[in-house]
Amino acid sequence: MKSVAVLMPAPMPAHVIQSLDEQFTLHRGWEAPDREAFIREVAPVVRGVALGGHTKVDAAFLDRFPKLEIVSSFGVGYDYIDAAEAGRRGLFVTNTPDVLTDEVADLTVGLVIATVRQLPQVDRYLRAGRWLEKPYPLTATLRGRKVGILGLGRIGKAVAKRLEAFGLPISYHGRNKQADVPYEYHPTLAGLAEAVDILVSVAPGSAETDRIVNAEVFRALGPDGIFVNVGRGSVVDEPALIEALRSKTILSAGLDVFADEPRVPAELIAMDHVVLLPHVGSASIETRRAMGQLVVDNLVSWFAGKGPLTPVVETPYRG
Repeated sequence: MKSVAVLMPAPMPAHVIQSLDEQFTLHRGWEAPDREAFIREVAPVVRGVALGGHTKVDAAFLDRFPKLEIVSSFGVGYDYIDAAEAGRRGLFVTNTPDVLTDEVADLTVGLVIATVRQLPQVDRYLRAGRWLEKPYPLTATLRGRKVGILGLGRIGKAVAKRLEAFGLPISYHGRNKQADVPYEYHPTLAGLAEAVDILVSVAPGSAETDRIVNAEVFRALGPDGIFVNVGRGSVVDEPALIEALRSKTILSAGLDVFADEPRVPAELIAMDHVVLLPHVGSASIETRRAMGQLVVDNLVSWFAGKGPLTPVVETPYRG
């Protein structure tokens, strides 16, 4: 497979670069002084692409690579790739599901607790020496709360299982009711928000989910409601969220994802009653290593004639 040309437009973890370099002819796009000239030079021979950053893969991108067969993407979300267009061209797109499910679910539960009990704020309070003056004010509680999950996929189910252990009732909203889950289904997102106290979004980014968590949803969630997002920032109408937090339409929010990463709105940063994380849901050494290995394994499996290991739904492999 050493003769197979693979393009890596942006840098990925060192072990991924090393492994791909050992097995393929790896073209490092980020090292080129003139990236456009470099792409023009290698495009005619590139058969695989390894994506580690949010390089936009649309029809114009795909047009440049006449021999392209597979795009292996790092991460479970792939909204920056037009997978449907790739499928129409007979190309495969792969992502890295499953290997990050537990890590993201753990982080989500931690973010829920941190937001409800104001853990970052409490930490700052102590470090500022204010405990010497008086105890920290009482916080909200998990007790008696109901949780709604937007996007009951692999990660959503793992989050639900963990939160069930806290004795919290779970319900969900998605495109369809799932027959094999014990949780209450709400056919509308606003209906789900109205029925719960904590709304957790694990939904992927897409045209269908773009800004579906909007002002109506926040009004339904209510003044004691908490919104947590670990899915995609594009799912949220960010100005509506900022206004809901400012006007106390909802109580608080815990956010690991944003609409224009890594740029986080100054209005959110200025709010002390929200918890903000820099998209670290899967960011442990072990999990990121497993994700990177799956990027490599998908390319190796494909070019060994065994098919992609984790093709996305838009590009199914039928052997």
